[in-house]
Amino acid sequence: MSPAGASLSFGGFLLTTLLAGAAAPASAPTPDLLGMKASWIDAAKTALAAGDPRLSPALEQLVLDAETALNAGPFTVMAKSIRPPSGDRHDYMSFGPYWWPNPETSDGLPYVRRDGDLNPEARDERSDSRNLIQLAIAVDRLALAFTFTGEARFAEAAARLIHTWFLNPETAMNPHLEYGQAIPGRVEGRGIGIIESRNFLNVIDAAILIRGSEGWTESDHQSLKEWFRAYLTWLRTSSHGIDESRTLNNHGTWYDVQVVSFALFIGDRETALRTLETVAENRFETQINLDGSQPGELARTKSFNYSTMNLMGMSSLAHLGEKLGLDLWNHRVGDTVLLRAALDFLAPHIDPENAWPHEQIGAFEPIRLLPLLRQGFLIYGDPELLRWIEQARGEAMRRDRSVLLYPVEAQTSSAGTISRR
Repeated sequence: MSPAGASLSFGGFLLTTLLAGAAAPASAPTPDLLGMKASWIDAAKTALAAGDPRLSPALEQLVLDAETALNAGPFTVMAKSIRPPSGDRHDYMSFGPYWWPNPETSDGLPYVRRDGDLNPEARDERSDSRNLIQLAIAVDRLALAFTFTGEARFAEAAARLIHTWFLNPETAMNPHLEYGQAIPGRVEGRGIGIIESRNFLNVIDAAILIRGSEGWTESDHQSLKEWFRAYLTWLRTSSHGIDESRTLNNHGTWYDVQVVSFALFIGDRETALRTLETVAENRFETQINLDGSQPGELARTKSFNYSTMNLMGMSSLAHLGEKLGLDLWNHRVGDTVLLRAALDFLAPHIDPENAWPHEQIGAFEPIRLLPLLRQGFLIYGDPELLRWIEQARGEAMRRDRSVLLYPVEAQTSSAGTISRR
């Protein structure tokens, strides 16, 4: 990989110009977003424009990833190889990721659960899950690259992908998840499958970032809102949605994140506020112990992954609460600020030499903590969190997108409190 500032040409766009801060969007305010904070993105733009080299590797990686995403897709629910039980291929369908053929029956039915052990069948051509994940990744990279570079081709590619999945009558998904995470021989779909539509959050912020560009008109934007209006109605009234709302682990957390985000996107502030007013008691207090551990996630075979995933969801709820005047970041039980305690419980494990003491089958990936620690410092301003961020060693940490979304560097001198390893 060439060092930051090297002359790399991407489709006529000179990366040296971008890294020098000459890209137009550095002075264009970022619109209000749902999953990301616009002011932090603007701070990253300002730091890049001022020539801060600590953000350059992350920007370089973002542009590289967006270049690849230009050729991604198109992704559509019509691509799966089987029809859902309804017979309508426009209906989303996926399979439980940890369910496997039964070794004790001749036909493998009913499937049996092996928590944390991913069955490749859940990501094969029969399922919409893989395409949805790839859609979310691609539109996120493209829209952010457009925001940081001003290159219209990134916005146009993101718009094409969103059109295909949501708006084109020939390829669009129907606005429900009746057949999410089916289990062969057991159920055709489950409320648990709703966790997969958290990927829609990337799509909404991408649409907001490219709004008004040549490929994404105001009419397109309003049509997408109508799709999410219908999906939110299903989410709140269907038996699957009601089941998912009652779960007491990361599923319940991300259900609330979706309800609040989709409600705010369509302008339903009342629904968003009613949901957020229950979060402290129903999510934080039931899922975080006073020592910061998350017992529902520690019980999983991938306990580190699920602990970080759930805390990211709860942090998303706190971020959304800010929009409606609620301070969930500092919600406390006694002297314990629950979100901060959960972050402190996980923080030492950003150091790869600090082994995770709980069950974690598969790879242990400290980089999952980086966005949480960076966000935590920007929220709490505690130098102790800077110390943990400095333990984030390696090129992947320097090039991670969280460097642009949570620009700790904008709050420190360019001489560097933050390690440049």
